[in-house]
Amino acid sequence: MKEKEILLDQIANSLSLDEIEQTRLDIFGKKGVLSAQFATLAKLPADEKKSFAASVNETRDILQNAFDTKYASLKSDALDIQLKSEAIDLSLYENIATRGALHPVNETMNKIIEYFVSLDFSVEKGPMVEDDFHNFEALNLPKHHPARDMQDTFYFGDGSLLRTHTSPVQIRKMLSAKPPIRMIAPGAVFRRDYDITHTPMFHQVEGLVVQGKGEVSFANLKSIMSEFLGYMFGDIEVRFRPSFFPFTEPSAEVDISCIFCKGDGCRVCSHTGWLEVLGCGIVDSNVFKAVEYENVSGYAFGLGVERFAMLLHKIPDLRSLFDGDIRLLEQFR
Repeated sequence: MKEKEILLDQIANSLSLDEIEQTRLDIFGKKGVLSAQFATLAKLPADEKKSFAASVNETRDILQNAFDTKYASLKSDALDIQLKSEAIDLSLYENIATRGALHPVNETMNKIIEYFVSLDFSVEKGPMVEDDFHNFEALNLPKHHPARDMQDTFYFGDGSLLRTHTSPVQIRKMLSAKPPIRMIAPGAVFRRDYDITHTPMFHQVEGLVVQGKGEVSFANLKSIMSEFLGYMFGDIEVRFRPSFFPFTEPSAEVDISCIFCKGDGCRVCSHTGWLEVLGCGIVDSNVFKAVEYENVSGYAFGLGVERFAMLLHKIPDLRSLFDGDIRLLEQFR
């Protein structure tokens, strides 16, 4: 085939993917050289067709091998050029961040969990989408109970809801296990509230201890809460004030001496010298009835992780913990 050498030179001299594509059409396309050669078979005498077809097929194979080799080479070169053009000089960022850090909420959550795990508390989890029984009724909050107004709840159309606290995890644990129980339930909770000290989503750690009747008292609760707050905040005073929670009786709010003014009185503590940090109490008998527990006693407590993080890191606005402002987060490296 007289044009074979010319076509091989055309393949070899193609310098880009566009050029090699045009060469492919010139040689192998419907209107290419090989198609034209095969079209002449019909006009040849019968005794010449076989040898002519064999010659064209041999030439096609030679051209195809040359094309494939050249195409692979050009494609590799094009990829190298693309990678070099899109390369990122990582050294540009060397002085911006040398190491990362945990978000203050995660750091505080981990510190709380580590303390209670060291006291042989198990860490329990539950669903964020709850039903009314686990979130309210089993916790001594029947329908139309006025204390439900304390929970600004996100409801779904089918009556399910986003949990307003992690207490439903305690109910699920008691329904699936028998005493003794020593557990904490850390996790996200949701309420319809948003201001300088509240966000629609925040984190709680709630704890529960259940043992035989008479084996748990308020003195036990007071002791463990006092030691826990000392572990979190250092040398502080702790006081318990009577309060009300539907799921505990008696109930108490727990305050610590202000870590900013050391109890002298300042703007943060409203010049009282005290900061409220958590709630607790002896588990109400109606809660035990809901989970069919008999002859048991127990205590429960709950705290807001963001509240603790704000106090530990002296952050004035709760919302800044969720803004993702790198200027704030860089301080915790």
